[in-house]
Amino acid sequence: MRSLAALLAAALLLACGGREQPDDQGLHDAIKQRRAGAEVTFDGTVAGPPQQVGGHEHLAVTTPLGDRLEVDHNTSLAPSVPAREGDRVVVHGELYVDPGQVGVHCTHAHTSSGCPYPGWIELGGNYYE
Repeated sequence: MRSLAALLAAALLLACGGREQPDDQGLHDAIKQRRAGAEVTFDGTVAGPPQQVGGHEHLAVTTPLGDRLEVDHNTSLAPSVPAREGDRVVVHGELYVDPGQVGVHCTHAHTSSGCPYPGWIELGGNYYE
């Protein structure tokens, strides 16, 4: 009986994708409350061409609620995201709030010393982590 329950739970996770679902309102609230360090998952549209800055790829992303964030994706820990302006992405990572800028980092599966949990970027059904 236990085996059947475990199998059903695994099947349910696979059916749901097994990943966090976008919560744009949760992200919006975290930004308004300036909750740096919050774990967030959101969807949005790439608002400009990606920029390579050192070992990071920077994506400007606008959410359906109008929040604009910089997504800092560490390409030394995860593959580059082949995003283009206008592409829809889903991002899972850690919110940061700097003076004049809000963004998300820790979008890689291999956590580093400053990232408490793994993150990812989804583009076109592919995960970059």
